Amino acid sequence: MDVALLLALGLLAQSLGLSWGVPGRTRPRILHPWHRAPAPGRVRRAWVIPPISVSENHKRLPYPLVQIKSDKQPLGSVIYSIQGPGVDEEPQGVFSIDKFTGKVFLNAMLDREKTDRFRLRAFALDLGGATLEEPTDLEIVVVDQNDNRPVFRQEAFTGRVLEGAVPGTYVTRAEATDADDPETDNAALRYSILEQGGPQLFSIDEHTGDIRTVQVGLDREVVAVYNLTLQVADMSGDGLTATASAIITLEDINDNAPGFTGDEFFMEVTEAVSGVDVGRLEVEDRDLPGSPNWVARFTILEGDPNGQFAIRTDPKTNEGVLSVVKENPLRTSLPEGALPGTPVASFSAQDPDTHQLQRLSYSKDYDPEDWLQVDRATGWVQTQRVLSPASPFLKDGWYRAIILACDDASPPRTATGTLSIEILEVNDHAPELSPLSGSVCSKPDQGSGLLLGATDEDLPPHGAPFHFQLSPRVPELSQNWSLSQINVSHVRLRLRHQVQEGLHRLSLLLQDSGQPPQQREQPLNVTVCRCGQDGACLPGAAARRAGGAGVSLGALVIMLASVILLLLLALPVALVARSRQQSRDKGFLQGLQDDLRDNVLNYDEQGGGEEDQDAYDINQLRHPTELAGLCAPLGRPPLRRDAPFSRGRPQSPRMLLTSPADIADFINDGLEVADSDPSVPPYDTALIYDYEGDGSVAGTLSSILSSLGDEDQDYSCLRDWGPRFARLADLYGPP
Repeated sequence: MDVALLLALGLLAQSLGLSWGVPGRTRPRILHPWHRAPAPGRVRRAWVIPPISVSENHKRLPYPLVQIKSDKQPLGSVIYSIQGPGVDEEPQGVFSIDKFTGKVFLNAMLDREKTDRFRLRAFALDLGGATLEEPTDLEIVVVDQNDNRPVFRQEAFTGRVLEGAVPGTYVTRAEATDADDPETDNAALRYSILEQGGPQLFSIDEHTGDIRTVQVGLDREVVAVYNLTLQVADMSGDGLTATASAIITLEDINDNAPGFTGDEFFMEVTEAVSGVDVGRLEVEDRDLPGSPNWVARFTILEGDPNGQFAIRTDPKTNEGVLSVVKENPLRTSLPEGALPGTPVASFSAQDPDTHQLQRLSYSKDYDPEDWLQVDRATGWVQTQRVLSPASPFLKDGWYRAIILACDDASPPRTATGTLSIEILEVNDHAPELSPLSGSVCSKPDQGSGLLLGATDEDLPPHGAPFHFQLSPRVPELSQNWSLSQINVSHVRLRLRHQVQEGLHRLSLLLQDSGQPPQQREQPLNVTVCRCGQDGACLPGAAARRAGGAGVSLGALVIMLASVILLLLLALPVALVARSRQQSRDKGFLQGLQDDLRDNVLNYDEQGGGEEDQDAYDINQLRHPTELAGLCAPLGRPPLRRDAPFSRGRPQSPRMLLTSPADIADFINDGLEVADSDPSVPPYDTALIYDYEGDGSVAGTLSSILSSLGDEDQDYSCLRDWGPRFARLADLYGPP
């Protein structure tokens, strides 16, 4: 059994053209590309040569690749040669062959990234140059080596995220490429974060490069910008590496209350002055300077019952500026949309003339929207209707009215009080998404994604920053799509991986920053299209985007099937109608053929010598005045063959025209007859003008019908029409 097995292996190795080198020596594999193995009852077939593999960047040159042999001539009597790219075509000189031994050598280093395979042609000739074998193909495959480092698409990636963001919030994506063979581990990339400069607050997906938050604790007031050092490595993380940075900026939220820099402030003001600044109150706010979260708003809570002072905010320094006002102001606030009857304020005036008993009354002097109602006796002010938020008299959220207090002295004295009402914004509107549709590239690495924003009718602080989220009701959306925050009012929608082209209907949940917050879930139609290098949808994809917005594939199939069914139903009707029309036309044309007067030229004539060169004078038949001279009886009126079932009663024959001037009257009479005849359709009326039958003065010229009705005809006058009609006169006239 062992001997048989060894013999079988030996025969197999010999048939495959394999040879083993002496230990310690490098010998190329021997191929017999022209070797043919006979098989009983079968046609001889040439061996299929497998591709020859060689690694790129091979430095031991020249390097033997393979040896080819022909079994038709003994060694030394065959000349071998190869042709193709790498030999006599660019790049030339890469391969060569020993013309006597058939050994193929590699003479230059290969680069798979430039050429991944070579296809050569091998020839075998005898010493006289005659072809011994048919040319055969040699394929040399360049095996990839990990000779290219991965490269980040950018040196620095930027991202923005709100401070206090929950773990798992998407920040940005780092992307890298590798020129090595993507089908091997040489281009299998893995991402990692080398350095964060502090706590591990961010993570990166090792496969996609997505950077996300991993824990709470992002505080812009502590660290406003994070600089991450990123690494990408091929060989699934164990090969060549490259680095880049990711700069992540924390966006501010209103998470810090303003505070005075001191517990007390001392100021002095001269008596009996008004309209002057008394001093400034310095405050601190750790939120982003200059942002809406940083701007302070001051209110005098107590200590000024008569409203002699006012305080405003310096927009540059955020300080409170205290001033003495000219009038007797009264400040209060109401929520927007306050109902009628809502208390506003109470005015109480004092008269210094205490030695006289006087009665005070209160009234409005200035209320441009007629919004307020004042009790004359008590000075109590309340609303009498709802104030429109769009009122032109609402300035920066403030409404101003003037109240009068008047005594009953003679003459009466009047005091003026200013009522300033701050309309407090109420978070009664949810944010709205804009736009509601758009397009993205089907490949995630193309294009810039879809920029989405939100608007809110509410004023700060009930509007931005907005929070965008893929609908929690549809958890599968987060598998294909991602949202990255750009600023307080915009996000960018991207694909996580390639999806099917066409219309995708998403649902987004939007929430504002009001208290309590308002939220709204809105649909978003996104068209996924093929893009060009510039990241814009290709024309064919734009057409699909427009076509796929309203009609599904199933609806198109139903519509197409309906159209085909209608055509199939209409086709038999059309064929029957056409057949009937052809039958009518055939009968009509057959009748007309009998009426063509020029048919006289088609009848056989016996030779007349030179007289046959001229046709009959047909003009004679076309002049009614001359035809009238025939004086032949008209006979009975013709029966209208165009009337249905021949039941229509023919009209009495009309007189022939005696002058061309009567043609118009003749035609009008014919039209009137056709219009008044209910038995036939109007389109057949034209037949009566040229109908030739029993009532025709000319009669028939056919030799077949010449025996019918010619007893009453006198053809002797035909001799006057010329020599061509003389023959007819001889045939049909009296002897």
